[in-house]
Amino acid sequence: MKSYQLSEYTGPQALSIHESEEVTGSAGDVIIEVHAIGINFPDLLITKGQYQNKPELPFIPGSEVAGIVRSCPPSSSLQPGDRVAAFLWKGGYSETVCAPVHAVFRLPEDMDFAVGAATIINYHTVYFALVRRGRIEPGETLLVMGAAGGIGTAAVQVGAALGAKVIAGVANDEQAAVAQSAGADSVLILDKGFSTKVRSLNNGRGVDVVLDPLGDWLFGEALRTMAPEGRILVTGFAAGQIPQLGINRLLLKNISAVGVAWGAFLDTDEKLMETANTALSAMYERREIAPAIKEIFTFEQIPQALTMLDNGQISGKAVVIVRP
Repeated sequence: MKSYQLSEYTGPQALSIHESEEVTGSAGDVIIEVHAIGINFPDLLITKGQYQNKPELPFIPGSEVAGIVRSCPPSSSLQPGDRVAAFLWKGGYSETVCAPVHAVFRLPEDMDFAVGAATIINYHTVYFALVRRGRIEPGETLLVMGAAGGIGTAAVQVGAALGAKVIAGVANDEQAAVAQSAGADSVLILDKGFSTKVRSLNNGRGVDVVLDPLGDWLFGEALRTMAPEGRILVTGFAAGQIPQLGINRLLLKNISAVGVAWGAFLDTDEKLMETANTALSAMYERREIAPAIKEIFTFEQIPQALTMLDNGQISGKAVVIVRP
């Protein structure tokens, strides 16, 4: 089978195609014939050695796949031939993968493989962030930072499906159109002093929940947008710097800064993906969520896709088609 190996931590250019032996896995693994692969920001960071998970070189990166079950543990609820999606810490840039059974879930009947691969990290992270970590309630106001990216568009859709009023923050007018099409109630540019604009969009009260995948200076400004007892959900630092937080700001405003590390929690709660998949599948069937797939690549174009992501040339979600 074909797979991409990373030979050094210097970015997507260090990826090369190799012929590898078919994966076999252990007794508790599901073997999946891959039809589509999701391109995501953590995988980009992994190629640079900038992610918290840093496997020994060489290895096969890739964490989001969708395809068909070839084999599975007899004790699982899966069957060979099932259409599924799966999360992996590594090994996803391959024509066949193995995944632990608790990280695999069935796709809705009318969801194709490209959409399935696009719903894993972004939508499961967002659902975990908003429901489990953020405790968002219907009628609350949600500010989504970086609302034109993969995490951002997912957060806009899931937030709206959960009954929140959604304000989308983006970098420019082109991104504003993406966030608007994802279903945001309001859209604004995240420029200096954007907290004043956010508060004015909610009658001066501020927002109840902020989902922040950006960090850097934007985090501090986002704190100023928050209503009493608000929660800011830290999901990443795509804007560059990890921000510093003065704890007194939480105290004085009665607000909470909440960490969101979905992947790290999968082994803590093995029902995490199953629970979220039930809710997200229902949202999909009601047409409340739909990944904003903006770019489609071939398997041979995976390094190009990651490079474009690194250069800010992909809004929404990018997907690789491995098999028709």
